[in-house]
Amino acid sequence: MSVALPANPSPPIVLTFAASDPTGGAGLQADILTLASLGCHPLSVVTAITVQDTAGVEGVLPIDAEWVADQARALLEDMPVAAFKLGMLGSVEVIAALAEVIADYPDVPVVLDPVLASGRGDQFADEEMVEAMIGLLLPQTTLLTPNSLEARRLVQEMGEAGEDVRDLAECARRLVGAGCEYVLVTGTHEGTPQVVNTLYGSHGAVRTDRWDRLPGSYHGSGCTLASAIAAHLASGVNIADAVMGAQEFTWRTLAAGFRPGMGQFIPDRLFWSREEEDEDDES
Repeated sequence: MSVALPANPSPPIVLTFAASDPTGGAGLQADILTLASLGCHPLSVVTAITVQDTAGVEGVLPIDAEWVADQARALLEDMPVAAFKLGMLGSVEVIAALAEVIADYPDVPVVLDPVLASGRGDQFADEEMVEAMIGLLLPQTTLLTPNSLEARRLVQEMGEAGEDVRDLAECARRLVGAGCEYVLVTGTHEGTPQVVNTLYGSHGAVRTDRWDRLPGSYHGSGCTLASAIAAHLASGVNIADAVMGAQEFTWRTLAAGFRPGMGQFIPDRLFWSREEEDEDDES
């Protein structure tokens, strides 16, 4: 005689769209680790397959757009999703397909990490893809999380030929004008003594946070930050607090980062479990 087990309540569910990174440093694997570490159940849709190591990306194979859309719709028809996180998307066709999918869920917050290049400078998005991202995804985006280089490139594609907008506040203003509700511009690539990250909304700066610069170069910091924000939003946290909590989590993953290969450091999204182990060893 079988006994029905009581169903436990589901943790917040986040659906991430990203490329697979076999190193586990960035991409889909980074999203899954981050979301799980922050108490969410991660759903994942593969947008591309990559050949890479911790030093850089050697090749990208985009997944067929219909397969991407079918992956997403199968999940969305089965489970309630509390937030979307979009990373590297691979092709114009995938961008168009995902724009149609998320349009059917207007109440679900969308965190878009516009992955345009790797940390080494390998280009992931051509001009056509950037234009598709601006025209199809930004109007549906709750929070855009570009670094300073990405913010300037997006605005350059939106502006007139030859225009070079350097001021990050102006970049954010134009990106919000393109349709997204909020923009978090991160300052890792700027030459400031501290890393300065600023959240902008329709009325300008919402909050500015400063973080000590850490030595080394990290693989997957942007993926970690965007996924952490999605996790906080899925848990019902407001946008400003979600951005703050996600930055604190990300900084701690970087501070605990490790270098398993010959390239960049990898953030430790499970730093808290190692801290607990150390405390147990000391007791």
